[in-house]
Formats: sequence, structure tokens, C-alpha cells
Amino acid sequence: MASSSSSSETNGNGNTNGNTNGAAATATTTTTATTPSNTYAVDIRYFLVMLLSAMSVFFTIGVLTAPTSPAMYSNNKSNKSNSNSNSNAYNNIHFSIDSTLTPESDSSKATSTTTTSSESKSGSTTTTTTTPTPQRRAQSKHSTEIGPKIVSGDLNEHHVNFEQPSYEDLGTGEGAVQHPHPPNNKTIPSDSNSNSNQHLPAGQHLLVDIKNVSPSFLNSEHRLATAMVSSVRSAGLTILSYHCHSLIPSGVSCVGVLLESHISFHTWPEEGVITLDLFTCGENPLLPVVPKLEELFGVPRSDEEEEVWKRNNEGDDSNDDDGKVFTLWSHELRGFRHSDPYGSTSKANYLDSKSDLASWVITPLDMKVKKEVVATNSEFHRIDIWEVLGHEDGPSYEDALKFNLTEGDPRWLTAEIASPNRILFINGSLQSMKDHEKEYHESLVQPAMFTHPNPKTVAIIGGGEGATIREVLKHNTVEKIVVIELDELMIEIAREHLPYMSNCTDIVDVADNCFDDERVELIIEDAKKWFLERYGDEAETETTAKAETEEAIKFDVIILDAFEPQNNRGMHNNPQFINALVKSLSDDGTVAIPLGEGHTIHDPRASLSSYAPREKFMQLLEQNDQMQNGAMFVYEEAHTGYDVPSAFLTVCKSSTCRDLWYAEAMVLDYDINMRMRETKSHKPILMHFDGATQHSFQIPPRAWEEVYCRRDPRPFECDYRGLDLTKELFEVDMEDEEQSSFEIVVENVEGD
Repeated sequence: MASSSSSSETNGNGNTNGNTNGAAATATTTTTATTPSNTYAVDIRYFLVMLLSAMSVFFTIGVLTAPTSPAMYSNNKSNKSNSNSNSNAYNNIHFSIDSTLTPESDSSKATSTTTTSSESKSGSTTTTTTTPTPQRRAQSKHSTEIGPKIVSGDLNEHHVNFEQPSYEDLGTGEGAVQHPHPPNNKTIPSDSNSNSNQHLPAGQHLLVDIKNVSPSFLNSEHRLATAMVSSVRSAGLTILSYHCHSLIPSGVSCVGVLLESHISFHTWPEEGVITLDLFTCGENPLLPVVPKLEELFGVPRSDEEEEVWKRNNEGDDSNDDDGKVFTLWSHELRGFRHSDPYGSTSKANYLDSKSDLASWVITPLDMKVKKEVVATNSEFHRIDIWEVLGHEDGPSYEDALKFNLTEGDPRWLTAEIASPNRILFINGSLQSMKDHEKEYHESLVQPAMFTHPNPKTVAIIGGGEGATIREVLKHNTVEKIVVIELDELMIEIAREHLPYMSNCTDIVDVADNCFDDERVELIIEDAKKWFLERYGDEAETETTAKAETEEAIKFDVIILDAFEPQNNRGMHNNPQFINALVKSLSDDGTVAIPLGEGHTIHDPRASLSSYAPREKFMQLLEQNDQMQNGAMFVYEEAHTGYDVPSAFLTVCKSSTCRDLWYAEAMVLDYDINMRMRETKSHKPILMHFDGATQHSFQIPPRAWEEVYCRRDPRPFECDYRGLDLTKELFEVDMEDEEQSSFEIVVENVEGD
């Protein structure tokens, strides 16, 4: 696609630009006669001096007589001549910060006109020659203003030359023009703290692609430039200048220079597409700008344009485009930020490269639905809820029932009727997905619940979404549930925007909302502090006296639903908290803990890898004095919606739980039938967990076994891998007969 802004400059006499006054001279001397004996020799040094002198003279004459630069020459010519000024104007638009445009007529065609006038005593002669040229764009009528000129004191002169561009190409095709920098008398402090973030080598990059936009809008330089300026202002950014080109046969390209960086876009009117690029430095978020860009640049087709589009796409079964305006966008943090991988000196950005929110929602460009539901900061957390749907996603079972899909329906293979997935993020970390939250929470809660013979009292640390409470209330043995949640706002948001997670309407003898059930006691407090005050060894005298007056609660099951160990090191890696946690358990109590993503056989020793916080937490549990007769079971579930299997840990205070953990599938199915409440709809109360699922949890994954045996020193049990874990273990102790599983008897054999 060619730009119409290129042009050929001529001088006033009709000659092309260049050095026309300098001529190259060549002198040749040939000597054929025999040199007489009295001939004088010429010193070569004199010859070189004369040659260099001649070249200097010719070069000086060329510089003095050559035309000026094309841009300056064109301006001078247009100032001298008032006739046909439009043909001498630049065929591009470049607006600096102090320019105001006046409306002129749009033109899609232009001609090159040469006028020669001569005047003599006998009269005057005027000759006019008109030569058609390729289609070029004259200056559009334009009334957009980008605001008053910025005063030098309002800008940081260390980073921006605000008077005029220091280097620019005005689109003539003849090269760039260098401008001197404006004087700078300011002294910029080098250690300013107020604007330190603005000077970091970091920024934000926003890409926006919009389809099915009005062709007339995409081919109008005036309307596009107006939208660009409006979008920049709505984002709280400062535009310094912008430059637009209309292209042949259609389309517009624009770039705007911002105080913060730049904005640019290109349009394809026939396809109804515009692609936009916005990059800024500093900390002002760009995500709130996306809806404004959709509003300003997503102009729908007119009725006439819509009819044309329908005629062009009639009978095209391969095109699932419904003709409505839709947007694809992607946001990334760019550059380098001051951060510590373990968060000891600074807080990680919830959109950085390690953020689930960035990798799952913000960064991917090709998504059919990407809708922000909640984006807020509570006193303790950053909370984000998004609805997403990929172009390759198909309808679910519920979608098929809702739309009565039958065999052969093409909608089976598209995302046309598919329901978006609603995802919750806390501090940028993925917490739950609507499409897979039941598989996740059943895998977290039910193994620990069925490993206890008769759970009556249950503690939930976290659980602000309500799904963990829902899973516990399914057991008819439960009498009391204590929920210790730090963030009350999380509960309010979950009730409003994630109602399916705390929905207990189908469970018999349970309140419609799980939070409102009479068995649930909700405590808004820091769980670590709550446990240390009641079960810690170093509690203060006043706290201990207060705890002794309360009824001592021993929990049969404790579920840590707050954060995974690597995301909550203050709680999971605190020996005092872990000791208080185990102390609060009943003699046959169990603990359910999410561990995050599972290991692979390629992982190094866990204490040396990114899983070091998780490894430390597990070692603290193993080394706790109250756990010396306990048991720990690691298992994975691959159907939780994550890219990799999710890992969980069930901890038993007593090793007697092994019998329940390794129970046969039929035995567990019988327990499920006896212990679980009925549903009003008569549907199974558990969607995912059953005896067969528990059977798959009984053997730890090979990768966990491999990484565990890479510990230093190597655990002794690694020498006995392959034993049948369902069988009882027997040990021989030659020194202590009471500890030995065998009795040594010496018998005399006849003949010896």
C-alpha cells in the first residue's frame, strides 16, 4: 500500500534539486616526443596541491549555489505564491502542540500544474501545462485541537523536547530534518523520590484490534484523529504532536507522540479493521482505557454499509462472523522493574510476568470474550474477577441443553453459544474458575473429610468464596464449622458476583446460602493470630486466661483454603502457627492443604527450587513433635482447569487414618452414600469425587517420589520404594523385644 505523501521537488527554474552549477573538469596531457636532456622535472607534490585546491573551490561553489532542503524550499515557494496553494501543501498532516487546524475541502484527486510567465515590451505570454499525477490526498478538513501549548515549567525537560521535534521526517521522502534542542536552564535533581516510578526503564503496552467497524469512519482522517486525541485525553495522557497519512487506495495510518510515549494505528476500511498500539511509561494503568478505545474506535456500520456487508458475505458458511463490532486486546508490562523474586523488598505487581491474571487473561490477544467484572483493592488483597471465552471453546453440556443442540448442529464446533468462564484472582494469583471449581473443591475437601471416621467440628482458614463451606455442609455428621476469613470484602464480592460457590439451595436441611447456615460461625480475623492466641505455646498471659475461659474446641478437620504455601509464607512457614494448628486437632484429626502445581521428574531438589517455601512447610509438619505418629499423603488432580495438575496434601495426626485412606473404592462409595446429605433434585451430591477418584489419590505421583528422594540427606524409605503400601509393616528390633514385631525363639534341634 503506497503513501500519497511522497512528492518530487523542483527549483524555481524548473530544474530538479541537485547541484547544477558544479561541473566536473578532466584534463589529459600526453607527451610523445623524446625528452631532451635539458627538460625540467615537475615535483608531484605541487601537482597534488593544485588538484586539492581546485576540488575545494568547486565544492565551495556547489554548496553556495545549491538549493535549500526540500521542506524549507516548499515552504518558501508556498509563501511567495498565493495561487493554487493546495498543490504545494504537504500531502500529509503533521500537527505540533501549538497548531490549530482550519477546515479545508477534502480532495481525493490532485493534479500537478506548472505555470510559466514571460513579459516583454510587446506584450505578455502565459503558458499553463496540466499533467495528471497519481491519486494523492490533499489536506483534510480538520477541526481537532490538541490543546494549548505546554509551558516549559510543566514538563520534565530532562525527558522531552517540548518546543518542537528534535528529529522528524515530514513525509516528503527526501530525508529527515534536524532541529536544535531548546535551551534548558533547569537543574533536574537526580534523586527525586516523587517521580521515581516515571524514570524506571519500564512501561505498559496495550494492543487493540477492532473488527466490523464502519468503512467510512476508517477512511476519514478527521474522525480518526479526533478519536485518537479524545482517547489520549480520557487516559490522562499528554499528547505533544501527531502525524497522519491517507493511503492509496484506502486506509489511514496515524502516530501520536505522547509525553509518556506514543500511540499509533492503521486501518483497513474494506475489511472494517483497525489495529491500535498504545505504549506508555509510568504507573498510570492502561486497562481502564480499553472500554474508551472500544467506544471511540468501534464505530458500527451504517445501515447502507451493513447491507453491503451482508451481500458480500451471503452464502459464506465458513464465516461465523455475525457482523457485530468486537475487540481483541492485549496488555503487557514492559521493561525492567525493581522487584525481588521472594518479595522481601518490594511488592510484586499483580500484572507482572509471574501473574496468573496476566498470563490467563490480560496478555492473550485472541479471545472472543474478555470482560472485567470486578477490579478492586481491599484492605488486604487485590481482587479481580473476569469472564473469558476463547475462540476455540465449544459449548458445555449445560449450553447444549439450554439451546437444544442436536447432532450435526454447526454450533457444536464454535463458541457462538458457549458460556464464558468466570475466574477469580487474588493478588494476580488464580483462585477459582466457575467451570472447574467443583472438581477443585471436592478434591481439596472430601479426601480429608473421609479420612476421618466421624468429622463433627471443622475449621476453615480462608474460604471467603463459600465453596469450601458448601462441601463440608454436605456431610450429615458435621455439627459446627468455624470459618476464619481475613477479608470481609471478599465475602461480600463472592456473594454478589460468585453466587454459585455458596449456593446450598439443593442440599436438604441446609440454608439456601451456605454462609447463612446455623452450623457456620464466621470470624473476620487473621487466622494465624486466632490460632496462636488459643493454641500457641507463647501466648500472652491475658490471652491465655481468656482462652481458658472459653470452651476448648478440638477440630476433627482443618482446611487451609487461604493460599498455597509459596504464596503465603508468613503463615505456612511459621513454626509456631503450625504447632498451634496441629495442637488444635483432635487425636484422629486431619488437615487438608492445597499445594499448588505438581512436580515434574525434571525438577531439582525442592529446597533449591522455586518450591522452596512449600518444601519448608512440609518439613516443618514432618518435624513437629505432635506429628511423630502421623501420616502425610500427597496427591494430584488433573481436572481442576489449570494448565498442570493441582497438588494437595492430607495430613493425619494419627497414622491410624491409613486404613481409611487406603480403603477400597466400594467401601468409600458406601461411606459416601451413608454420610452425605440428600439433594432436593435427587441428583448426586458429588459431581467429581467418588471411590474411584480416591483410589487414584492413594499412590503418590512418581514425580513427587523422585523429588522427595533428592533430599539431602536421602530419606531412608527411598531404599524401599515399590513396597505395597496397603500391607502392614513389620520391623525387627534385636535389642528391644517390645518394639520388635517379631519374637526370636531359640530351639534345640535333635542331633545338634
